[in-house]
Amino acid sequence: MNILVSGSLAYDRIMNFDGCFKEHILPDKIHVLNVSFNVEKFRQSYGGTAGNIAYSLTLLGENPIVLSAYGNDFDGYKAWCMKNNINIKFCRSVANVATGSVYIITDKDDNQIAGFFVGAMKNTSLTPPAKFFGKSTIGIVSPGNVVDMRKYPQLYKKTKTPYIFDPGQQLPALSQRDLISGIQGSMALITNDYELVYILNKMRLSMKDLLSMSDMVVNTKGDKGSAIITKDKKFIIPPAKPKNTSDPTGAGDAYRAGFIKGLINGYPLPKVGRLAAVVSVYTVEEYGTQTHKFTWAELQKRYYQNFREKL
Repeated sequence: MNILVSGSLAYDRIMNFDGCFKEHILPDKIHVLNVSFNVEKFRQSYGGTAGNIAYSLTLLGENPIVLSAYGNDFDGYKAWCMKNNINIKFCRSVANVATGSVYIITDKDDNQIAGFFVGAMKNTSLTPPAKFFGKSTIGIVSPGNVVDMRKYPQLYKKTKTPYIFDPGQQLPALSQRDLISGIQGSMALITNDYELVYILNKMRLSMKDLLSMSDMVVNTKGDKGSAIITKDKKFIIPPAKPKNTSDPTGAGDAYRAGFIKGLINGYPLPKVGRLAAVVSVYTVEEYGTQTHKFTWAELQKRYYQNFREKL
């Protein structure tokens, strides 16, 4: 099955603050905020939403196709993609600008402050030929170029391609019309707790209204697990247990990769969610977003250890 992953390709500059943001931010002075955090760790990783989702999908035995744009500093990342069977054939190469970069500071409570340099992501991806669309394909529209986030839901619906809508960090850049267009007709809407409330408030809709537009809403809750909500039932998915909590960056992207793999395998929704949960903890245990590794056999063992059932 073809898997089309639209979103960002970026360099992740990840830093850890050995304290809590809340101890250094004065609520009554938020209008004149001026704070600085000394970080304990720093690492540059290959990242971006599309890159991260695609990487975990390759570990799951799939061959995802990334739809994005990259800049004139992409040689190292390009070699990494080739090494890891990440297809970037339909990514646009932009000669006069750098690849997008995100600068992330994570505190001890796993809260994050991030700044994103858009760079080459101002440009749309190349559109694959018609043969890549249809019922033998699944797409995910993750945070990336806003024009792509408008274009691909329309294209997926036109070609009857099932797709997941995952607006994430681009929610402020998407209009109410964009959100309705993306969610309407999707097989799933994926959000975290904050994003779900943001969407409901921005669109002035109830959860019932949302479920009339999409087949399901997937609500991720970090170390508290996730929920998969359909018109008929709500499945509470417990979290998998990480061996350590090195860095939460990219865990949501890994969850999405596991979720897609579960859907492709035809698992029932609770099992889809549990698989996604196990995949996500591998990222938490490593510093960086594409630094984790696992085999299918290791994943099966880890799945059984967490949920006492075979994968």
